[in-house]
Amino acid sequence: MSDFDYDLFVIGGGSGGVRAARVAAGEAGAKVALAEMDRYGGTCVIRGCVPKKLMVFASEYSHMPAEARAYGWDIADGAFDWARFHTQMKTELDRLEGVYRKLLSGSDVESFDARARLKDAHTVELSNGEVKTAKHILIASGGRPVRPDMQNAHLGMVSDDLFHMETLPRSILIVGGGYIACEFACILHGLGVEVTQYYRGAQILRGFDEEARGLIADAMKERGIDLHTGTNIVEMHRADSPEGQDMDQPVELSQFGGSHEDAPGSGPIRVKATNGNIRDFDAVLFATGRAPNTADMGLEELGIGLTRNGAIEVDDYSQTKVPSVYAIGDVTDRVNLTPVAIREGMAFVETVFKGNPTPVDHELIPSAVFTQPEMGTVGLSEEAARDQEEIEVYCTSFRPMQTAFADKPDRVLMKLIVSKATRKVLGCHIVAPGAGEMIQLAGIAIKMGATKEDFDRTVAVHPTMSEEIVTMRNPMRSA
Repeated sequence: MSDFDYDLFVIGGGSGGVRAARVAAGEAGAKVALAEMDRYGGTCVIRGCVPKKLMVFASEYSHMPAEARAYGWDIADGAFDWARFHTQMKTELDRLEGVYRKLLSGSDVESFDARARLKDAHTVELSNGEVKTAKHILIASGGRPVRPDMQNAHLGMVSDDLFHMETLPRSILIVGGGYIACEFACILHGLGVEVTQYYRGAQILRGFDEEARGLIADAMKERGIDLHTGTNIVEMHRADSPEGQDMDQPVELSQFGGSHEDAPGSGPIRVKATNGNIRDFDAVLFATGRAPNTADMGLEELGIGLTRNGAIEVDDYSQTKVPSVYAIGDVTDRVNLTPVAIREGMAFVETVFKGNPTPVDHELIPSAVFTQPEMGTVGLSEEAARDQEEIEVYCTSFRPMQTAFADKPDRVLMKLIVSKATRKVLGCHIVAPGAGEMIQLAGIAIKMGATKEDFDRTVAVHPTMSEEIVTMRNPMRSA
């Protein structure tokens, strides 16, 4: 008989934690418990990927009437009903949370709706007063958006708050240039909001391929997003309050709704920028970074290493410096993507409960940025590859047939980065409608080690945008 209450105790009910818990219980026969302090499904299902993608879908309909008229359809422009959409979205998220709960109960995982912290290497304290022991503890507590350290920052929203808005603002300032900032700039613009975006860097989407992110920035401006690079906030306050006054009183939720105490209230926000502009906005969104959820979990007291930003330090098998404690997902700040957290959870179960030591593979992970147009990417950017070895770059940019017929200026990009020495494709970058769908399939070939000649031997599917990936014969440049 075990000396512990459970073989495994999982902290966090997001995609990674739930997958690890139910596979350990259902396939490995372990006795498992899981604690979640908020909603099951975590960031991705409740306040990230899923509701964001639903908002992407909703926003893309705004340009369709004009395009349809170019194709002969007598369709009038319509109005977007946020309240109707928002109600349906909440219903869908409730359904998905129920699915996650059923997955756990169906695998005989005991669930606790409580916050958990570590008391020692095998003991978990719950906010409901219960104390549980486990042979192994898996931390999958995820991350959270953070506001900048500036006066009155609480007047601005973070990404979580967007999903609680009861009405759409007429105007919004988005601060940041990463994928979250750019995705929501496109989403809100598509829903009819006047969008301004400030980013302190020279170009948005830092870390992605330079050519690809340049095309996206141009497309965002072409669509009407007021994008300012090299620009940041100096100060902000309520337009009807004395300049610079700290606004620490409770915030009204009447305009945008939601349950977060830091959600914005009513009344315009006056913002002064580094370029000297002073403007009023109905709302401000800070998309300036995320932090791992490790505060007050008892980790440092146990000797579990944390990075400067609070991420849990783990080895290739997701094990911390305390042998009985493991961590996966965004709380480790390795590759912060939902499918990666799920893979890390599966590798953990293989290693700990199936006797098959499995390191996590973080190489050549396809990903997508759901801007408009989308970007799909896998492997190295041109800049990163050039720093590594001699390369050839195959690239084409063109107006796609569907929107060119409607006389729209939209452009797409197809780009391959190829090793001169091995001929392997080191990176693939696509900027186009449906790029996320395309990059998944390209990612399989590149993960298998496909060469440029393998791409060349593949017959094109015509007429499609994606055929350009296999028809580019001459490199644009070598380096």
